[in-house]
Amino acid sequence: MPDVDTYPAGVPCWVETLQPDLAAAMRFYAGVFGWAMLADDEETPTYVVATLRGREVAGIASAAEVGSDDAVGWFTQVRVDDLDAALSQAVAAGATDVVGPVDASPAGHLAILTDPVGARLGLWEATAREGAEVVNEPNAWAMSALQTPDPARSRAFYGEVFGWGADAMGPADLFRLPGYVGGTEHQPVPRDTVAVGFPATDSAAVGRDERACSLHCRCGGMQAAIYCRDQWCFPKRPHLPGRRRCVSGYRRRCRRD
Repeated sequence: MPDVDTYPAGVPCWVETLQPDLAAAMRFYAGVFGWAMLADDEETPTYVVATLRGREVAGIASAAEVGSDDAVGWFTQVRVDDLDAALSQAVAAGATDVVGPVDASPAGHLAILTDPVGARLGLWEATAREGAEVVNEPNAWAMSALQTPDPARSRAFYGEVFGWGADAMGPADLFRLPGYVGGTEHQPVPRDTVAVGFPATDSAAVGRDERACSLHCRCGGMQAAIYCRDQWCFPKRPHLPGRRRCVSGYRRRCRRD
């Protein structure tokens, strides 16, 4: 897919991981995906923008900035035109545990919240940073997937807040934004698909590579999937009830397009 410069409201636009050891996370993701790192401070960084081909692809932040060990892991940010209005609408629809609004100037403004079934997500009002500038190519973000214990409640929340519809695809829901055209021409889902939802007993990560098939957070939430090479991969290991720690993992259970 060509580089991306803008995101309409209601479309996931950025992925970010909160980490207890920023230096270790930088080394790990640089080694796995070949990302270059742009830190906000060379001596004591608290936020890092990961780049690929000189274009921004993801954020790595210190979990201490959020103030909770439970915050560790990946989450997805959804583009909004008016952060205050979108946050009020999300809270009215059942969102809790709000952090922000946060002034992340000159990039934009952010709020982090928890949806009614416990998934963390962000709302992003852009100024200088619209979102990820490279997607759907090797070592870049491909799709976000939601593990939910209550699919009907998730459909209602994301429909009310972002205008997403939901179409069943086997056990999964394809969240779709009418009128949006994204992704790539030959992808296996409609191009207005903005995310995928899975029952909490199923895995929720998709990726590509001959070696490293997925990057995902196993504690639930709106997870980021990294696009690698040649295969769509659907990890089969079930969610483990009560498992709270987020980890990154590789899977080789792949199938050809």
